[in-house]
Formats: sequence, C-alpha cells, structure tokens
Amino acid sequence: MVSIIRRRRNGLIPYRLGAMTHRTATSGIHTWLVLMKAHRTLTRHAQRSIEALDMCLSDFAILEALLHKGPQPVSELRRRIDLTSGSMTTAIDRLEMRRLVSRTDHATDRRAWVIHLTPAGEALITKVFAGHQQAMERAMRGLSKTERTTLTDLLKRLGTTAEELLTKDEPNA
Repeated sequence: MVSIIRRRRNGLIPYRLGAMTHRTATSGIHTWLVLMKAHRTLTRHAQRSIEALDMCLSDFAILEALLHKGPQPVSELRRRIDLTSGSMTTAIDRLEMRRLVSRTDHATDRRAWVIHLTPAGEALITKVFAGHQQAMERAMRGLSKTERTTLTDLLKRLGTTAEELLTKDEPNA
C-alpha cells in the first residue's frame, strides 16, 4: 500500500492507494483518458485564441501549415490538417476569396493545385500566429520548459508507436 496526502475542503487527510488503484492509474485506458481531457482543454484554449482573432480553426490550420511548411498541394494540406475533401475545398475557396491564398497548377500533376500564401495571407497569419503562440504559452504554464520537452518527446514516441501498430494491423499492410 502506498500512502499519500489528499486535499479535502477542510484540510489534508491521509489517503491510501491499494495495488489495484495504482495499476489503474498507469493503465493504458487511464493514460488515454487523461490525455483526451488535456487535449480537449487545450483545444478550447486554442479555439478561443484563434476565434478571438476573427478566424476559424480550419482556416488557421491551413494558413499556419503554409506559413511553416511553404506552398503545399491540396492533398498534402488535407493530410496534414485532417479535413475532408469537401471541407478543404470550402476552406480554400473562403481563403482565396479573402485573398489570403492563391492556387497554382501543380508542376507534374495536371489534376492538382498547389496552395500558396499571398503577401496579405502571410501578414495575417504571422500576426494571428503570434497571438495564438502567446495564448498557448499561458495554457502550458503549468509545466516547466524541461517538463514540456519531456512530454513532447514522450508523446512523439507514443504517437509513432501507436501509428506503427495501426499500419501493421491494416489489411493491406
């Protein structure tokens, strides 16, 4: 048995964790639930910061990908951002109408478009991204820079391993 102190409204009380409780706290399902709740809360922070700057999340994601990765074929943007084909087309149309992106023919695939930031799009996403970055720094202030680095490394490893398992388990793999 592990003994810890747990906070109660009227003070601190000793609390014992049995072997079963300890196992549950480190189980895959518990880790997934904690990760899901943290993701949900951080997503709300992200949405609030982006929407406060008069932009929807999908438009922000497209502009941010173009800012940091350069011009992208629509199919690559869709893969990175995880939007349906119809949602991607609608978002690009909306951004093009606002003169934030432009479409050019793909160099080798006549069926495809490459999406570029316009100067106005680059100016806007640079400004919006800076505000979003500050908001996310505030949301993450519960962790030190060292803890963030460790968490990032662990999450990358977790994501890579989980993706490998999915790929291995797919029928055509």
